[in-house]
Amino acid sequence: MAATSHTAAPAEEKNPKMRVIRVGTRKSQLARIQTDSVVAMLKTLNPGLQFEIIAMSTTGDKILDTALSKIGEKSLFTKELEHALERNEVDLVVHSLKDLPTVLPPGFTIGAVCKRENPYDAVVFHPKFVGKTLETLPEKSVVGTSSLRRAAQLQRKFPHLQLKSIRGNLNTRLQKLDELQEFSAIILAAAGLQRMGWQNRVGQILHPEDCMYAVGQGALGVEVRAKDQDMLDLVGMLHDPETLLCCIAERAFLKHLEGGCSVPVAVHTAIKDGQLYLTGGVWSLDGSESMQETMQATIAVPAQHEDGPEDDPQLVGITAQNIPRVAQLAAENLGTSLANLLLNKGAKSILDVARQLNDAH
Repeated sequence: MAATSHTAAPAEEKNPKMRVIRVGTRKSQLARIQTDSVVAMLKTLNPGLQFEIIAMSTTGDKILDTALSKIGEKSLFTKELEHALERNEVDLVVHSLKDLPTVLPPGFTIGAVCKRENPYDAVVFHPKFVGKTLETLPEKSVVGTSSLRRAAQLQRKFPHLQLKSIRGNLNTRLQKLDELQEFSAIILAAAGLQRMGWQNRVGQILHPEDCMYAVGQGALGVEVRAKDQDMLDLVGMLHDPETLLCCIAERAFLKHLEGGCSVPVAVHTAIKDGQLYLTGGVWSLDGSESMQETMQATIAVPAQHEDGPEDDPQLVGITAQNIPRVAQLAAENLGTSLANLLLNKGAKSILDVARQLNDAH
């Protein structure tokens, strides 16, 4: 990778073939690994281009003593990076897609949704509990998670466990698990552990019947300025059609429920034989109340191709000019329809109570 530095590209480098593409990222090791992987894909597709990686700290990286759901900020891990985009200090930013709100600030768009890695959650056990599962952990074992979504589902499925908030980047959380004797296990995204090369710490993968995943989990999103056609063209080649359609459906579901990290909302998507299946659920904070449903839509997974221009190409914050619009609209409609089905069955009261309780604590 090109060495990191904070100098802007010289003004004379107007020719996109000559200019240095400045890539913004969070400072954590995982964020750097994810950004490096996106830059490597872009370099393979554009061998003549130069890339410079600019790392910065975000609000979510700085506030480590408060649960994410309590901070009350939708763009915890993205705001500082978007400011850099706005000021033209970087040309694109690499995020975990699950960190990006379903409505982006004006002037920004997700120009690429990269191929999803394992979207499931993983359990990492304290060394003395290696070989156990959540089911076989002793009564009152403390399990750490920073997510209301995980806590609500696991409290419901494994009532003998105690769920407790744990914050910090992956390195910090693993250190807390191994050294503090406070946690019997912690729950982390399997994709993050894979990207860090820590697969050997995974003691159990949580499948949807135990814990459905977060919207966009396991996928990377590349954010650009919405009017920067050069960058849209450059990063648009990274769109993975299947991942894109699944994530449009998931984000539309969350958006219509008006969910965020302050309420427990989870999903599971699959594409099979031209059908997109979306399962979505909502839970009370303690997991005692829950509601989930599955719907499907016909969606032939497209080969990438150019569509005609659109007045407003964004769907749930994503611009994908090289994927057929009809497939994207079908995915968005599926997410909205599933959200409506749950709302009509009373999901709003579960979410409202969860939101109020979370705000009160």
